[in-house]
Amino acid sequence: MRESLTGILPLVRLALRRDRLRLVLWVGGLVLGTVATAASLAELYATEEAQQSVAAAMNSPAGLAMTGPAAYLVDYRAGAMLAHQLLGFVLVLVGIMSVLIVVRHTRAEEESGVAELIRSSVVGRHAHLAAAVSVGLVANIALGLLMSLGVAALGLEDTTWAGALLYGATHTAVGLVFVAIAAVTAQVTEHPRAASGMGMAAIGLAYVLRALGDIGDGVLSWLSPIGWGQATLVFLDNRWWPLAIAVAAAAVLTAVAFELSNARDVGAGLRRPRAGRPAARRSLLSPLGLAFRLHRGLLAGWTAGMVLLGLSYGSVLADADEMLSGVDLLEEAIENMAGATVVESFASLIMMIMAVIGSIYVTMAALRSRSEEAKGRGEPLIVAGVSRTTWLMSHLAIAVVAGALLVGAAGLTFGLAGATATGDAGLVGAFFGASLAYAPALWLAAGVTAVLIGFAPRWTVLAWLVPVYGFVVGYLGQILQFSDWLLDLSPFGNVPRLPAQEMEWVPLIVLALIAAGLLAAGVVGFRRRDLLSTT
Repeated sequence: MRESLTGILPLVRLALRRDRLRLVLWVGGLVLGTVATAASLAELYATEEAQQSVAAAMNSPAGLAMTGPAAYLVDYRAGAMLAHQLLGFVLVLVGIMSVLIVVRHTRAEEESGVAELIRSSVVGRHAHLAAAVSVGLVANIALGLLMSLGVAALGLEDTTWAGALLYGATHTAVGLVFVAIAAVTAQVTEHPRAASGMGMAAIGLAYVLRALGDIGDGVLSWLSPIGWGQATLVFLDNRWWPLAIAVAAAAVLTAVAFELSNARDVGAGLRRPRAGRPAARRSLLSPLGLAFRLHRGLLAGWTAGMVLLGLSYGSVLADADEMLSGVDLLEEAIENMAGATVVESFASLIMMIMAVIGSIYVTMAALRSRSEEAKGRGEPLIVAGVSRTTWLMSHLAIAVVAGALLVGAAGLTFGLAGATATGDAGLVGAFFGASLAYAPALWLAAGVTAVLIGFAPRWTVLAWLVPVYGFVVGYLGQILQFSDWLLDLSPFGNVPRLPAQEMEWVPLIVLALIAAGLLAAGVVGFRRRDLLSTT
């Protein structure tokens, strides 16, 4: 075993250096988002009346499915409210971070040939996998420590240091489970996207089992790593023992991953690749058809996620009055929307959140061209006669069209579930149209990404500022009452807040024109620079 881990420390240092920016963004974003949300919840629900009102609203099957177990509702103060409403959601993001870290340093490096090159030197057989798991361990420990410090520093009424330490440790323990799951999926398939997809499917299954368990007798929640995290009842009973289940599961799955790695060759997977078609489909003969083939798996997953998101929010629409009752800041914001009902005002906020989430996919889809270029897969197509403009625009077209599709699907299901919950059939058309109003904002996000691809390909990570800033000022800005000029800097802040406000076409036309200009500029920049490959 010692010989098989030869070279692990240099590999860990190399991985941490390569991922230093990614890890800072992931860990920093999760911690800052949690701390900001905790502070806003404490301010919004400062009175016992407001706390009891939101607890009553959450004590329904739809509310519990979205948040967590009903045990948190017994003493629903700031700490319990934070754990109940945010813990499950953040654990999903922690799982995504963990899966991406492990797959990036295992399967992705095997596909690119980097792993084989490194193993040709004095490196043990298991050093690569052990290094990836170690990086995931470091990231989750750092996240847990900073999360504990951040929550404790707020000094909320029912948050003790013991509870804050447990809150951070919960993120670390559950994150390690998904690190181990990703280590296993990386052994199964020879493609990094398939390995990531199986890891994401495990996260989705964990969330569904948790939701079904919380609205039922609770048994299914014990089959979910997210359920183990919420079973700690942090800031209430502060139970540490459920984390022992998570640590034990992570250890067993990690051991399974190392054992499975002995049964395969470098670059191969345990699952035998399916035989391809004797002849390619006609759709693959065009750049757009090939781009759609590359994007379809991610698009299908995101579409399913946005549909579930719309259904989840729509199912609690009938309880909007109770959820907002006694919350002075939100009631004041609703009063400022002349003529808007509570349902319309609540729906307009949810619509903006779903649009920001949709912009994450748009950014990912637009960046796919940069990923293909970096891996050297774009150059053969361009050499074969496909123009640079056509090749880049094929990926950008998928991002633009799919962006409108995603927000439209979310708005439609939001309206359908809302109409079922409230009995108002008119919400279907109103919400669907309101969601499509955000399409120009998503196109602008694609345009910003295109400009970075064309003129600053090594700085494309900056494209993520659009969805991040949009969420901060769009969601927290409404609660913390940011200045209007800060809201106007976000493309989402310039979209009419339908259905609470009247439709205005001028801002949407301006956003669409700016997006078109940015997309065109990005294509021009891409045509004038050299291709950059990391292979």
